[in-house]
Amino acid sequence: MIPRTGPQAPPRGGAAAGARLGALLFVLAGNMLIDALEVSVVLPALPATAEGLGLSLNEVQWVMSGFALGFAALLLIGPRLTARFGRRRVYLAALVVFVLASLAGGATDSGALLVATRVVKGGCAALTAPVGLAIIATVFPDGPRQRRAVSVYSLFGAAGFTVGLLLSGLLTAFSWRLTLLAPAAAALVLLPFAWRLVPEQSGEQSGEQRHPVVPRALLGHRPLLRAAAGAASLNGSHLALLLTAVFTLRTERGWPPWLTAVAFLPACVPLVGAALFSGRMVERFGTARLVALGALASVLGYGWQLAGPGPGAYATGLLPTLLLTGTAFVLAFGALNMQATAGIPAADRGLAVPLYQTGVQLGAVVALTATAALLSSAAGTVPALAFITAAGAFGLVAALAGLADRTSTDAAAVR
Repeated sequence: MIPRTGPQAPPRGGAAAGARLGALLFVLAGNMLIDALEVSVVLPALPATAEGLGLSLNEVQWVMSGFALGFAALLLIGPRLTARFGRRRVYLAALVVFVLASLAGGATDSGALLVATRVVKGGCAALTAPVGLAIIATVFPDGPRQRRAVSVYSLFGAAGFTVGLLLSGLLTAFSWRLTLLAPAAAALVLLPFAWRLVPEQSGEQSGEQRHPVVPRALLGHRPLLRAAAGAASLNGSHLALLLTAVFTLRTERGWPPWLTAVAFLPACVPLVGAALFSGRMVERFGTARLVALGALASVLGYGWQLAGPGPGAYATGLLPTLLLTGTAFVLAFGALNMQATAGIPAADRGLAVPLYQTGVQLGAVVALTATAALLSSAAGTVPALAFITAAGAFGLVAALAGLADRTSTDAAAVR
């Protein structure tokens, strides 16, 4: 039987406690996998979704950017909600609403309602992802066990993007609607375990309600702002490139969704393997160098695409770009996450992370909407690829500016 009252934080000793912590980590990491899957599972299915609902490229891109917009909209007020209602209640409520929104999105024949459900689901992800990290920081003992838990959490997020691509290619062969319903099935599997295992922590315990939404000191913290700008550039330009490739491969080459999904794997599979080693890479090379090298790799990839035969040519055009952007994520993404909180007092980190993630999601919204508008013009893919290259260059400029402060930032990041 599932208990009717929420459990308290798991005890920290004994085999039973260790097993319970492992099960809790499975729930939290599984939720992270679902959030990442939610981004990628709709990508290869976008042309089929547009055809099924009679949507233009400008309209159907909101299936992706709507999720990012909802994510960004609730990130900064998420700490207030958890402070008011408690982490457990917020986490479980967001998971339930996520399932309901997935079911509604998969069943609707209205493009506007579909986008609305995607915005709602993004808001749910904005509540579960930061709460999951906060729970790990609370119930896992400091030191190696907590670092391993964070690594597993990150690994599931990286794997979720890859799983989403493959699942999309498989499901779209039957119906594009299944790509919208698949995350609901995964969330339903997690829900009873989350109900049993996710610990309670009230707002009085967390103390988050004493803070403003964004402390003024964080708005002037240069490493945090540079990390947010760099991550916004990396995430937004990458998703914009994939959006361009999805429609180009469909219109110019007639590729089915499953082949497009497989074609994208070189850009994401390396990140799965690198997720467990990002901490060691930062200790060895420092965040500033890794971020700069990653930004350079992405710009080189986009530049190759812009100057080459375009995304319609895979082996000589898109593949080299995907390999370079995959390298960019391996080098820079973990380093950016660490750079965002380096040197920030522990009391402010719970608000620094949502601020950083807001930048990441807004970067996706801006890049996707601008790219879709450019692709809808009569000038082909060149204007869109030029914009994507410029977006990548923005991240490179921010990274180069951070090299001057690398000594103090890197020292704080590895502590």
